[in-house]
Amino acid sequence: MPFFADRLARVKPSPTMAMTALATELKAAGRDIISLSVGEPDFDTPRNIQEAAVAAMRRGETRYTVFDGSIELKRAVSAKFRHENGLDYETSQITIGSGGKQVLYNALVATINPGDEVVIPAPYWVSYPEMVLLCEGTPVAVPCPQNNGFRMRPEDLDAAITPRTKWLILNSPSNPSGAAYTEAELKGIAEVLLRRPHVWVMTDDMYEHLVYDDFVFKTIAQVEPRLYDRTLTVNGVSKTYCMTGWRIGYGGGPTALIKAMGAIQSNSTANPCSISQAAAIEALNGPQDFIAEHNRSFKQRRDLVVDMLNQVPGLFCPCPEGAFYVYPSCAGVIGKRTPAGQTIENDEDFVRYLLEAEGVAAVHGGAFGLSPYFRVSYATSTAILRDACERIDRACRALA
Repeated sequence: MPFFADRLARVKPSPTMAMTALATELKAAGRDIISLSVGEPDFDTPRNIQEAAVAAMRRGETRYTVFDGSIELKRAVSAKFRHENGLDYETSQITIGSGGKQVLYNALVATINPGDEVVIPAPYWVSYPEMVLLCEGTPVAVPCPQNNGFRMRPEDLDAAITPRTKWLILNSPSNPSGAAYTEAELKGIAEVLLRRPHVWVMTDDMYEHLVYDDFVFKTIAQVEPRLYDRTLTVNGVSKTYCMTGWRIGYGGGPTALIKAMGAIQSNSTANPCSISQAAAIEALNGPQDFIAEHNRSFKQRRDLVVDMLNQVPGLFCPCPEGAFYVYPSCAGVIGKRTPAGQTIENDEDFVRYLLEAEGVAAVHGGAFGLSPYFRVSYATSTAILRDACERIDRACRALA
């Protein structure tokens, strides 16, 4: 009898985390490595948020909280949804998890039966299909090519839905492409969902505040209130508030779904870190002015990277609306040979070549379900980004 569960054979470790770990290992071994594979802001957690955590510890808030989040944090999340998104969720409709990933996973565990389908626009965050597979569901990837702005069209969604479809996962702005859906585009998707009442929608709004060039963020239940009763709106403090390591995500949705998700969490991890919850309350309720300041830096970095990569032979880099990633095409280098005589067969070969030849760590597009592309995170300093782009240019010019 096999020791490991059969479901383990259906999933693979996160490629983004694997590349980050490899870059860290090579750097520790003495290699000159620039890692553009990690998806987190390089800014420190704001001081007022740090101080709130320290104050909570000194008040003795180091014990268990309610298993799916303290009432104080739920109230802060409820206020955030109301003020920023026009969504009214009672605290009974709010769940707090150890990161947005846990919130998404709890929802899938609570609802997916073997063979149920989940529609996922591609390119997608690497963990979406793996979570579905762990729940014994079937991920249905919908290719969203570059000429559609890496966004799913209503007709693409309509064609992907079957009687077995249970969820659509919608991530805007997107990891890995940075693509974001306008209000009009969301209305088009909502029209399809209104005609398909058996399909629920799970929004991953983690990059909500990281948008540029006057782009106005909207979430789908805000755009189409008739979807409110079958939407799980997921967000967190990781990206906006530079709190990736604090591990706090949250979601708002129908009471029955939130209760089911809570039952799962109560028997797995129970409550998220109490100190992190106190910090998240301050993040949501405290000063927000630093967000615009960070965004100005991210926009400058985005513009630098897009400009430099578009001067590299064989690459084409679209300009994204949000997040802190670009998703350049490397179609122009496929089939070329490296100075060592190896042929670049695909985008995975290409990012491996970048790491070996110039010490630049990126993540291949195949990991995100759409090739031939690669993801670059520009959440690092301008000097490092300039150096990295020059190395990528040098590596591509060395191909024959």
